[in-house]
Amino acid sequence: MKFENLNIITPILKAVYHEGYTMPTPIQEQAIPFILEGKDLVGCAQTGTGKTAAFAIPLLQILYNEKNNEKGPRKIKALILTPTRELASQIGESLAAYGRYTAIKHTVIFGGVSQYPQINAIRSGVDILVATPGRLLDLINHKHIDLRHVKLLVLDEADRMLDMGFLHDVKKIIALLTVTRQTLLFSATMPLEITKLIDTMLSKPVKVEVTPVASTVDTIDQTVYFVDRKDKQNLLVQLLRNQSIDSALVFTRTKHGANRVVRELQKARIPAQAIHGDKSQGARELALKNFKSKRTRVLVATDIASRGIDVHELSCVINFDIPNIPETYVHRIGRTGRAGLGGTAVSFCDIEEKGYLRDIQKLICKKIPVSEAQTYSLSTAGK
Repeated sequence: MKFENLNIITPILKAVYHEGYTMPTPIQEQAIPFILEGKDLVGCAQTGTGKTAAFAIPLLQILYNEKNNEKGPRKIKALILTPTRELASQIGESLAAYGRYTAIKHTVIFGGVSQYPQINAIRSGVDILVATPGRLLDLINHKHIDLRHVKLLVLDEADRMLDMGFLHDVKKIIALLTVTRQTLLFSATMPLEITKLIDTMLSKPVKVEVTPVASTVDTIDQTVYFVDRKDKQNLLVQLLRNQSIDSALVFTRTKHGANRVVRELQKARIPAQAIHGDKSQGARELALKNFKSKRTRVLVATDIASRGIDVHELSCVINFDIPNIPETYVHRIGRTGRAGLGGTAVSFCDIEEKGYLRDIQKLICKKIPVSEAQTYSLSTAGK
């Protein structure tokens, strides 16, 4: 199936082709028709499946068709809630790309930066508002934002919003919206709290589920190294001296761990930057920009900060620390091997992480091969 088979209007179709896309992903193919029909929808899809376009394209089309019959100043008609600044920025970029020929205006608001440019953008009139919950509530409380005209609500990365403690804020925001709205909820996992939220927020939603969270992309070459914690940094340097890895996203468990890894890589003359919650917004944006443009070869990230990182042709994901939540492993390695391309996922496993590795392998129903180039080993082996 091609995008033109989804009844997408010409201005958006032109923009989609301008971005180089002709075939929709499964989540786009399944979700877009239901959204255009005005149905509430629950989309369960992991990172890298194209879910941003799955809601951005039909949302732009609905507003474009309505715009022809409206007069007067612009009012916020669509609200997209998302947990992190990076993800909000990425959604804003997607709206700009797919809506380039529609004259639909959007703006993005999040904390950590001055609110005044955001307030000015809203005052000038926008059709779509992309926001993180905290900054949105702050501007609502100061009477800068009016949500009474919102008829389309998107909750993106709902499970991550839950993890970050935004559930109460989300409920407060929803209470300000009209009950006749169309609501779309996208989440990589469906914990009980999300199911309860769906029951209270959505009206007879259609459920679309693709690439279950337990699965990993076949094009990703997965490998594990058993290594003592004290040797992980040396192993990382050794791997990254291989110039065939032209870009690597390295995951650590903590912010301090990310900073430490970057310091050691820089000592080894390997260009690296960190991205995590303690970095300023400007520093995070610069690090991501440098990584996308290949000025920085290695980006070291924590899981929360990594949501919204979308880098085309990322060659390698390295789990410096193995995650204690198995689903997180799937999200991490899903950053590579996108759009049918190949990719590599490498994990460093110390003695205390062997239980995490077993849980991951049980979830994905696959035994991750041990690297044949096993330079280091566990002092208490037992592979």
